[in-house]
Amino acid sequence: MIIAIDGPAASGKGTIARRIAAHYRLPHLDTGLLYRATAAALIAEDRDLYDEAAAVAVARGLGLTDFNDATLRTRQMGEAASVVAAMPRVRAALIEAQRAFAARPGGAVIDGRDIGTVICPDAEVKIFVTASAAARAQRRALELVQHGERADYNAILADIIRRDARDSNRSVAPLRPADDAMTLDTTHLGIEAASAEALRIIEAARTRV
Repeated sequence: MIIAIDGPAASGKGTIARRIAAHYRLPHLDTGLLYRATAAALIAEDRDLYDEAAAVAVARGLGLTDFNDATLRTRQMGEAASVVAAMPRVRAALIEAQRAFAARPGGAVIDGRDIGTVICPDAEVKIFVTASAAARAQRRALELVQHGERADYNAILADIIRRDARDSNRSVAPLRPADDAMTLDTTHLGIEAASAEALRIIEAARTRV
């Protein structure tokens, strides 16, 4: 069973995906980390973030476990990843690795922005997780505060709106729900309720197969 979970930044898709993977005992891949790792490598090498050839070279050399979550999950790295993810050749370089992960025996849970539309268009279950920009900015601000960091809500909101526009308007694999995806709006849902609703969607899909 392949479960594709897409959605914009801070919608809750990653946490939901991890919980679903644990529930069904399936491997999980956060594809956003692939782009974050690519951006992080460029920055570490003091390369131009808009150098597509350099980004492609880095992407081709990535393994699926070469990640330091603490470094990659910062707001700044998310913004950098959005720049790299808009490059068609970078996306092409990472497609096969993602599809190979999905093809594991038993299936997988994969979250990102183009899983249901490009990476796994034949996934048995597709969920598009969304929430208002204001709610997502508030969540990111709360995360920062909980980690003892300063949180500028207006700056975070501006970042999210900018990333949404870049992700939705890029020429290759833009962020959008697959035609057969179920939409899960988490604006007014806590993570427990959102995860429960995602499980309900999956179970309903399984009964239709």
